[in-house]
Amino acid sequence: MSFQYEPTACTTILIGKGATNDGSTIIARTEDAPNGAFNAKKLIVMQPEMQPRHYKSVVSGIEIDLPDDPMRYTATPDVDETHGIWGEAGVNIENVAMSATETITTNARTLGADPLVDGGIGEEDMLTLVLPYIHSAREGVQRLGELLATYGTYEMNGIAFSDVNEIWFLETVGGHHWVAQRVPDDAYVTVPNQRGIEVFDLNDSKNFMASDDMAQFIADNHLQVSANYNARDMFGTHTEMDHVYNTPRAWYIQQMFTPAVKHEPMDDDIPFMQRPAHKLTIDDVHAALSSHYQGTIYDPYGQMGDETTRHLFRPIGINRNCDLSVLQLRGDVAADRRALQWFAFSSMPFASLIPVYTNVNKMPEYFAGTTLRVSSENYYWINRLIAGLVDANYAEAIPMVERYQLKTMAFGHRHVQLNDQPGQDLETANAKLAEVMKVETEDLLNQVLYIRSNLMKNGYSRSDN
Repeated sequence: MSFQYEPTACTTILIGKGATNDGSTIIARTEDAPNGAFNAKKLIVMQPEMQPRHYKSVVSGIEIDLPDDPMRYTATPDVDETHGIWGEAGVNIENVAMSATETITTNARTLGADPLVDGGIGEEDMLTLVLPYIHSAREGVQRLGELLATYGTYEMNGIAFSDVNEIWFLETVGGHHWVAQRVPDDAYVTVPNQRGIEVFDLNDSKNFMASDDMAQFIADNHLQVSANYNARDMFGTHTEMDHVYNTPRAWYIQQMFTPAVKHEPMDDDIPFMQRPAHKLTIDDVHAALSSHYQGTIYDPYGQMGDETTRHLFRPIGINRNCDLSVLQLRGDVAADRRALQWFAFSSMPFASLIPVYTNVNKMPEYFAGTTLRVSSENYYWINRLIAGLVDANYAEAIPMVERYQLKTMAFGHRHVQLNDQPGQDLETANAKLAEVMKVETEDLLNQVLYIRSNLMKNGYSRSDN
């Protein structure tokens, strides 16, 4: 069979427990729609009875029988299911998190050796096929690896898994092969739609996993190009598109987190992993994944540079961000409230990042009840409306957004401190968060609409009273 699909573009940050301020593991990714698309999203809880036992993909048509014992998990699927579920990111009741997927690049040599598979699995399917059945991050890699070997994939993707101790990142290699690396506890990882994993060791099972026949696959197809197995060199790309679309995002994040290490935005050797200059926080992740090259000549809202430089590189906080999920697993918190899914909807520079507890039976309707009809009554669309209004008058309106982000994120941190205590009902806590966010976000909409209305082109300074 043949079909057409449009891969999504995303930005991923992974942070080991030794590199965070509170010893938690963090996996974070923006889901970004293709150019010209704006996919409405919702945050839901998938109960075991909602999970299919016989799965059929919309994009590829593949059909797979699934185990009969799925666990409950959270997900951020599309509201419009015309093109499938696209569950994207969530945490199951065993406090195992998954983010799927980061579209990555693969070179022609690799695709010639192991072609992509029409009728395989892809981003649409992976969270649904894996997250309800795994009990650790390592087990997530193993289950997805088995699915890739059995069914193949029609696209190039990177997938993150985490538990309270470990983070793993799996990259597909051609249609059926894959390689995965454990993120060191004291490191962070940046993945900007480009293959990231560098040198890997098939004999080091503590830190690397790969397809069973990876060594033979590399040898048979003469893919090794350096002394060591280097996945980026063997399987990746270094194209002009990478230099304007991908590498600048890794450059900017690493300049934020590790400013002493110097690279240029279009460098081919920006590392996959880096050590931060300080312990990283949820606020750092939000700042990085909302960024648009502030303080440089590449900022589309800035006053530095010129019109060419300001639109040269693809921003991280882009107009077609759909959502951001920051999945945080905290080892010093009781297991029943260990997992937080910090999330935001729409274009990240104008959105706040707020925490919900994942060990619940349902999410508040304000987050879960997104409609296909534009309405300020749900959290997705009100954020989309705010972004469109602020962009048109950025300098005048961004101070209101910044105050809103500070106030609501501070509330989010306080919300977590209060509700981590034993005896707090987590669904009630999430509902309170939703109530506060509705009030604050509607107030922000009122402010930015007022600014935008006063600056309309048909305004006139003289009035008749």
